[in-house]
Amino acid sequence: MEINVKEARNNLSSLLDKAEKGSEIVISRRGKKVARIVPIKAIKSLPSLKEFRASIRAKGGPLSGAVVRNREEARY
Repeated sequence: MEINVKEARNNLSSLLDKAEKGSEIVISRRGKKVARIVPIKAIKSLPSLKEFRASIRAKGGPLSGAVVRNREEARY
């Protein structure tokens, strides 16, 4: 369903009822699509990055050790 901004402003309550029942409403301004009202259930959550982060391994020692060495070298 596509409606313009003026209609959306005048009928917001009924549009929310329709979205709650599963409809998707597209709001346009001057013929250009600018927003979408969708039911919360339709929004897919992003996958967890926990496994991806665990799979990344850096070569070498910890970065903190390199920082400490560089600071000591810079002092003398």
